[in-house]
Amino acid sequence: MQKESFQILLRFFKALADDSRLKIVGILANHECSVEELAMLLHLKEPTISHHLTKLNELNLVKMRSSSNTQLYKLDSEILQSISKEIFTSVEMASVVEDEETQVSSNKVLKNYISSDRTNSHPRLKEIPASRKKRLVILKWLANNFEMGVNYPEPKVNEILKRYHPDCATLRRELIGYQLMQRENGVYWRQLGL
Repeated sequence: MQKESFQILLRFFKALADDSRLKIVGILANHECSVEELAMLLHLKEPTISHHLTKLNELNLVKMRSSSNTQLYKLDSEILQSISKEIFTSVEMASVVEDEETQVSSNKVLKNYISSDRTNSHPRLKEIPASRKKRLVILKWLANNFEMGVNYPEPKVNEILKRYHPDCATLRRELIGYQLMQRENGVYWRQLGL
């Protein structure tokens, strides 16, 4: 699941985790109401209803229209359907767990291949993994040592990589091969999208 979709999902559940907001959504699904009407129906104060409507409006779950001197609110069913189609699919929901599992797996690889020797100023790579999947985790970790938008001459790349492992030539080639970095005329830069 993309980070943006995950944040929308999280905000959606947080907004509806409140008893009063859930009741407001239920009422507004059936008909338009003013703040005053909602306050009477739910036995709450008008400022409290306004607060809840603001939270629901942040997700665009409610529509507001003016009628004379009154503002009427209604559930925006199109937004609800859109969220349902885009985020509540079984594939998207399963990817939340997959993303978490991927992070746990990556952390395990890092723990197994990175030494935690406190005498060095930088953690050391014990060995370059033979497995492509594990190697990619290590290479992504190494790529994070290079800033976006900065060009590095090859000697500087070697210097940075040698902090972590003596075979900087292999690591340099692998970073290029896995498209985590780009190279042209002896100048290296970090690839976007990491």
